[in-house]
Amino acid sequence: QVQLVESGGGLVQAGGSLRLSCAASGRTFSSYLMGWLRQAPGKEREFVAGISRSGSSTYYADSVKGRFTISRDNAKNTVYLQMNSLKSEDTAVYYCAANPRYALGDYGTNYDYWGQGTQVTVSS
Repeated sequence: QVQLVESGGGLVQAGGSLRLSCAASGRTFSSYLMGWLRQAPGKEREFVAGISRSGSSTYYADSVKGRFTISRDNAKNTVYLQMNSLKSEDTAVYYCAANPRYALGDYGTNYDYWGQGTQVTVSS
């Protein structure tokens, strides 16, 4: 099992940037497919970005392609989400998630372990 703790959320103006971090416990971080998902008020949780165990493959929702970048540092047990050109519709609680069952691939919201989430608010 892995425990995930997100940080880096906050309030930013439209067009601005934020960098989210997710620190994972345990020694087997590199054995997890990692992802970022988000949930806006009144909406279902949705996939934002994913990254393979090695970090060589990344996946993005169409709504964030070209603006967000997911990366990971397996030596630091950390996954990141760099968010640029933020829009008001990016406002949501962002969750870090881990999936031990697959090495790579886009599985949408199919993750087994979740962090508590961090709030991102984009003002227009």
